[in-house]
Amino acid sequence: MEITRQKYEYAQKRIDELLPLVTENTPMDDPKMVELMIVTDIVEAYEDVHCHIVTPSLGEIILDSLENAGMTAKQLSEEIGVSPSRISDYIHNRCEPTLRIARQLCKTLNISPAEMIGTA
Repeated sequence: MEITRQKYEYAQKRIDELLPLVTENTPMDDPKMVELMIVTDIVEAYEDVHCHIVTPSLGEIILDSLENAGMTAKQLSEEIGVSPSRISDYIHNRCEPTLRIARQLCKTLNISPAEMIGTA
């Protein structure tokens, strides 16, 4: 069965309507819960085909985190004890940090370890 944009939008609307009516205590065989599961599957199936989410590179994560922290690459290099050229290598995806440096990047830039290794 092809999921059209119209079916997708209808399913999204039903999710919004059903979520306030269903709790973790709602039985799995409750009609509202069953419908919620069905429309959720429809949304997921449509998005799997039509909505590709690209995982950012480590360099993009570092750049975004630098901006959020209000830091420059030079300040970061001083903070974690590596050369500015090494930070540039990370930003331009020319090399990956060691585990020790990755930990420092996570701590200094408030990056989750899962995001650092690309599983976030």
